[in-house]
Amino acid sequence: MNEYFIGLMSGTSLDAVDAVVVDFASFPPKLCATAEIAISPQLRDKILALTSKGDNEIERLGQLDCELGELFATAANRVMKLAELKSKDITAIGSHGQTIRHHPKLFSLQIGDPNRIAEQTGVTTVADFRRRDIAVGGEGAPLAPAYHHWLLGGELGAKSGVVVNIGGMANITLLPTQGAEIVGFDTGPGNVLMNSWAEQSLGELMDRDGAQARSGEVVEPLLSQLKEEEFFLKPPPKSTGRETFNNRWLQQQLVKYSTGDITLKDEDIAATLCELTASTIATAILTSAESNIAKSLWVCGGGAHNSYLLERLSFHLPEWKVSSSETVGMDPDWVEAIAFAWLARQTISRQSGNLPSVTGATKATILGAIFPSVEGTF
Repeated sequence: MNEYFIGLMSGTSLDAVDAVVVDFASFPPKLCATAEIAISPQLRDKILALTSKGDNEIERLGQLDCELGELFATAANRVMKLAELKSKDITAIGSHGQTIRHHPKLFSLQIGDPNRIAEQTGVTTVADFRRRDIAVGGEGAPLAPAYHHWLLGGELGAKSGVVVNIGGMANITLLPTQGAEIVGFDTGPGNVLMNSWAEQSLGELMDRDGAQARSGEVVEPLLSQLKEEEFFLKPPPKSTGRETFNNRWLQQQLVKYSTGDITLKDEDIAATLCELTASTIATAILTSAESNIAKSLWVCGGGAHNSYLLERLSFHLPEWKVSSSETVGMDPDWVEAIAFAWLARQTISRQSGNLPSVTGATKATILGAIFPSVEGTF
């Protein structure tokens, strides 16, 4: 018998809404269909405008919540059609929503009205996953390590190594041998600063395959300055977002460094930002990995397609085997969407979805709020 769930993910990269249909009837789960709906430049601008303080925030937030809810519902309906399934076939949708603000241990706000998703798809929808973890003292992030552990490090998976997800931000999951505590946390910027600089210097949304960064040279004094950011010095558990690492932060850092009429080449800045991501991920791994961790690094997220970034990771981790998460059965482009399908399954099954050793919560707890479908299938 099938056990279908839909996962919806829109991350800090703000490029698209990812949608998946996953069948959890067997292990490992089967990825049945995928869909990607691009976020328009206009919608992206609206989201970015709400990630920092501004005028008329509540009105703009309410309108964007509705607009994103419609977009997420469209994505869910599209992937359902691609899987040749009906709403009655789907147990639930897990919608991460779009993060607008993330203040660890205080609040985390994701929007994209789940009422509209449930209404327009006819499928019970689970959303607002992060705030329950915060309610029990956690950071509210990262949540994907719980899925990584279930898939790779649990009794059925029994693999040891490190998963690094490089989206807008980067986070790692350390999977030790059986019986040891799972560790995971955000390491800092993933693609967010590199993408921001590519947009400014190239007029592109990203530095494709790290071509611009590869052509430049790392500016070591600038790199050292960037690493002085307080977040890098904090011990885990920790999480971050665009509140800390954004284009405004980058411009301030460049102005600070350029005092004294120093002129930097665009490609050197690109190389330095790529090095910041690679070196901070590597440092986080080397300072956290114990001897019970196999030296295998599995990369997922958009960063998995940046060959220069992977080269720099390998440089900083010479004793490690760096490869795509595809080598362990996790499609690098869809891992996070699948993770939120799994989190919805945990919620519907009344099982916990967080790992206290990762988020710093005082206990494991059921995550998310449930919005029943029109048919009342829950």
